[in-house]
Amino acid sequence: MFFIIWVLLGMFFIGEGIYCIKSKKEVAFGFWTNGKKPQIEEKNIKAYNKALGKLWCSFGFFLILLGTPFLGEGQNSPLFIISTIGLIVGVIMLIAIYTIKIEGKYKKK
Repeated sequence: MFFIIWVLLGMFFIGEGIYCIKSKKEVAFGFWTNGKKPQIEEKNIKAYNKALGKLWCSFGFFLILLGTPFLGEGQNSPLFIISTIGLIVGVIMLIAIYTIKIEGKYKKK
């Protein structure tokens, strides 16, 4: 049951990525930014949205992959630590990639 919830969460991030790729206007990085959009040059909006969409989709697939220990293991399995640590590392990498690569490349100078 928990694996199904985990996969649905991963699918949510993949859906967010597809929305970003198809969007024609600037998209905020995430729901925790209070809708604050970065200052992106008009000519780079499509490339920015595509890069952001790829980031969300890859995070969604990574999240689903991290949920595989929940498939066959019993309750209190030591493999769950892999999912926990992997999720923490994944979120830190998500923020770092966005800040350094995507925002650094497409931000208005």
